[in-house]
Amino acid sequence: MEPAGATPPSCAPAREAEEPPGCPALPAERPRDGQHARNEREQAAERSGGHGPAERAARGGGRRGPEERGERAERAGRRPRVTVDSSKAKTSLEALKISLRQLRWREFPFGRRLPCDIYWHGVSFHDNYIFSGQVNKFPGMTEMVRKVTLSRAVRTMQDLFPVEYNFYPRSWILPEEFPLFVDEVRMMKESDPSWKPTFIVKPDGGCQGDGIYLIKDPSDVRLAGSLQSRPAVVQEYICKPLLVDKLKFDIRLYVLLKSLEPLEIYIAKDGLSRFCTEPYQEPTLKNLHQVFMHLTNYSLNIHSGNFIHSDNVNTGSKRTFSSILCRLSDRGADVKKVWSDIISLVIKTIIALTPELKVYYQSDIPAGKPGPTCFQILGFDILLMKNLKPMLLEVNANPSMRIEHEQELSPGVFENVPSPVDEEVKVAVIRDTLRLVDPQKKKRKDIQSQTSEHVSETKEDLLGAGPGGGVDYDTSKSTEPGLPSLCLKQVFPKYAKQFNYLRLVDRVAALFIRFLGVKGTTKLGPTGFRTFIRNCKLSNSSFSMASVDILYIDITRRWNSVGIDHRESETVKISAQSMTSPS
Repeated sequence: MEPAGATPPSCAPAREAEEPPGCPALPAERPRDGQHARNEREQAAERSGGHGPAERAARGGGRRGPEERGERAERAGRRPRVTVDSSKAKTSLEALKISLRQLRWREFPFGRRLPCDIYWHGVSFHDNYIFSGQVNKFPGMTEMVRKVTLSRAVRTMQDLFPVEYNFYPRSWILPEEFPLFVDEVRMMKESDPSWKPTFIVKPDGGCQGDGIYLIKDPSDVRLAGSLQSRPAVVQEYICKPLLVDKLKFDIRLYVLLKSLEPLEIYIAKDGLSRFCTEPYQEPTLKNLHQVFMHLTNYSLNIHSGNFIHSDNVNTGSKRTFSSILCRLSDRGADVKKVWSDIISLVIKTIIALTPELKVYYQSDIPAGKPGPTCFQILGFDILLMKNLKPMLLEVNANPSMRIEHEQELSPGVFENVPSPVDEEVKVAVIRDTLRLVDPQKKKRKDIQSQTSEHVSETKEDLLGAGPGGGVDYDTSKSTEPGLPSLCLKQVFPKYAKQFNYLRLVDRVAALFIRFLGVKGTTKLGPTGFRTFIRNCKLSNSSFSMASVDILYIDITRRWNSVGIDHRESETVKISAQSMTSPS
């Protein structure tokens, strides 16, 4: 497989090193013929009316800054360049800067008084208050992919489609489902005495391996202390993972959710494989606590003495996923099926998340009100089992986009050094995400379509202009010279026909939003509920509107009994139950 992040030398603009971030990458221009005339007019204005440059500067209208000069250049007929506000980019800043230089877009690292085309946030949708353009975060995404909320969403789909959603380990939510966890484990052991499971406990909202531990029995769960204030998910541990060089590893794949409505999903053709640093053995009471053997988190294993930083994408403790696929292919594995199963896993997971994401979205950006459009890069953590079946571990709303790592030069002295593996994969993902959401692309397509309508009238002129003399409307040539092919592959709606039947809860969410009554809220009132029942023709002689009111009261009571931390995650579920209860 061709590495997706490789950037040919021709990508780098010739003057790249000379231009600080945020500066226009346009060549310097010679003074035009009218420049001396303008100078004479300004001097005449100073003599006659005090309207020269000095007086304008005193009134706050002096020399134009980069923003004003850029706007004037665009109005003067030069091709407008995409503007990106990177002031909130945080740890993804370096990869973003490289991407913007390759695209020759305009970066504003300290923000901009005028609106930008794209806002790149490091944490959440609410990093900036913006009312136009595009932002690289969806409202509610961080909440939706927390371990507890993700488990609820996937388990709802497992109840409806158990075979299709068997890629997620059996899970329970603590502390509320602890009694259920105990009972189910006891019953499974009674039905199969040879079953000797291992479980992994993951704190909700945890990251970088924080607070994760393995247990052999429900009695080993640490119920006291933090679990009461910080819920967790306990899952059946995958004891037979695929090993490479006798080491356990997981896969970080980057997925672009380009649009929620209509749903549009892309998957990066390459990702990262992150390795443990001690040879793997199946869990026993003796090795349960050996995190370097069982946990693949980079932030944990980097502290191991066995961690290997490598300049080669095929070796070390962090490698490209494509290098693993090559090794599997050499062993005779069906790599195409592995990719097909991963694509299916990604699409199904996002289908499970979209219903509540839409509720969040309409709450923050109600229909008919000004607001930005959204897109987001997600990090899918996937484990391949020994039989090559992919299993979903978790989804990250803010996957690390750092392209360097800390290296200890001497005791206590650290330095950030480049990571070739990270740069190859992550820069390509960010750059090609920007190419896909390019706001100028639609304008160029419109120009191209308008031009094609009149091509017969101008054919001779265009041909006579020669190379460089005419107007080139091929966007792949005129706007992206020297760039490689996209590393992101569209998987939805490309494969929509295979998965649309799974979007049942998505349709329930659409109904819920439709009958909210008050846009920008997440609570369906009694009037909206009545309208919902009536329009969906769910009431009849045996189910009167009085019964509808009683049902609404019952649902409201159940809503109020749900913990505050989980109310948002129950919104669509309760609305689905309200639709099915009358039947």
